[in-house]
Amino acid sequence: MKNSSEIAVFGGGCFWCTEAVFKILKGVHEVLPGYTGGSKENPTYEEVSSGRTGHAEVIHIEYDPSQVSYETLLTIFFASHDPTTLNRQGADVGTQYRSVIFYTTEAQREAARQFIEKVNASSEHGDPVVTEIEPLKKFYEAEEYHRDYYARNKNAGYCQIVINPKLEKIQKEFADLLKTL
Repeated sequence: MKNSSEIAVFGGGCFWCTEAVFKILKGVHEVLPGYTGGSKENPTYEEVSSGRTGHAEVIHIEYDPSQVSYETLLTIFFASHDPTTLNRQGADVGTQYRSVIFYTTEAQREAARQFIEKVNASSEHGDPVVTEIEPLKKFYEAEEYHRDYYARNKNAGYCQIVINPKLEKIQKEFADLLKTL
């Protein structure tokens, strides 16, 4: 980890989607797909996707807070998935796809709590945010074939139908936050 780096961990459905979204942001050094929040040591993708381990598919983001704030990461997180749907994102159903923030500091916990409070207050007639806030205990990196999934499989149906629209939305709404190529 670089000296000026901090860690953020988010679960917003399939980690292929969230990894692709966060990799394009300025100030983000690394995004790793993985698992956390469950009871089994060193879980595999097959075990997590069964829904029996209690883990969520998450991304572990190493970022430079002088280039991108935690609050900005929260904004992108909430804009890139549906935080009002319990244990579901699109066709992915189960607790492993829950909307969850795993905080690494008390400041992150408080920022997440306040952010959710603001979102709920701003949408009086909308569904409430169901995003959980939990302390990060142990992060397990996903198997290698999950890493950079979108970059390696851009033409796959899932990437075209599910990931591309998320990327297009982020690129349109948050253009000033994107890395330059």
